[in-house]
Amino acid sequence: MHSGMHPIDDDLVRRLVAGQFPRWADLPVRRFPSGGTVNAMYRLGDDMVVRLPLVAGGAGDVATERAWLHRLAPHLPTPIPEMLGAGQPAEGFPWPWSVYRWLAGENPEEGALDDPDRLAEDLAGFVAAMRGVTLSGAPPAYRGGPVASLDAPTRAAIEQLRGIPEEGVDCDAAVGVWDEALRTPGWDGPPVWLHADLMPGNLLVSGGRLTAVIDFGCLGTGDPACDLFPAWNLLPVSARQVFREALGVDDATWLRGRARTLSQALIALPYYRNTNPAMAGNARHVIRAVLGEN
Repeated sequence: MHSGMHPIDDDLVRRLVAGQFPRWADLPVRRFPSGGTVNAMYRLGDDMVVRLPLVAGGAGDVATERAWLHRLAPHLPTPIPEMLGAGQPAEGFPWPWSVYRWLAGENPEEGALDDPDRLAEDLAGFVAAMRGVTLSGAPPAYRGGPVASLDAPTRAAIEQLRGIPEEGVDCDAAVGVWDEALRTPGWDGPPVWLHADLMPGNLLVSGGRLTAVIDFGCLGTGDPACDLFPAWNLLPVSARQVFREALGVDDATWLRGRARTLSQALIALPYYRNTNPAMAGNARHVIRAVLGEN
């Protein structure tokens, strides 16, 4: 998927675990298939997972989670990852890595949700709880700044997609949505706590309900519109409205959230279309969902 990816396999993970956590050395290690773009996941026994950065940029996410997960957990209504071991570079692997408690559940899929309205309520409850966190010292959230800060990469992605006609993206309509967001008033309140990467791959569900939220590497504070992603990357139209009403989102924040979600999808589609089917598929879904509203 990326240049500079470090090769990771079962044997490397076994050596890392045995060298730094000998009490777990005899547990089976097996790769867990994931559509993630920054980390590799390996089951460790039945109750744990080893998460290792694939690229140098992921190392910073490890540090972020080590600093904040245990502090955020008591404030949230939904389980989040619990770190059990802080691994260090070794065996030729150049970055820090982590062992977490395994969280049960499945990633939700757009168009195949058991109870979209209940899930929308659960997601709104999580987002509201994040916004209500008052811990000080938070970093700026990834993508948490003004919409205009995404202007150059968004427009570049639209032009790139013009050159891929087989994707069928209405690029003029995408420009229209984006320009509308740039004309929309920005967030003028205090920055709020955000997960900032609420993709389906970072959500776990069971029986139609949200059971956990994972991957907090992008967390921080910023524009509350950043955590509206599930409205378009996961929820159908009716549940989208449930989500909005539960959070009490004003028109300007809704438009910024829609444009931010579209921007991420426009950038992801040309980048991942040949390397990550899950990311590319969700990007196509978002583009259809957003442009279909106009």
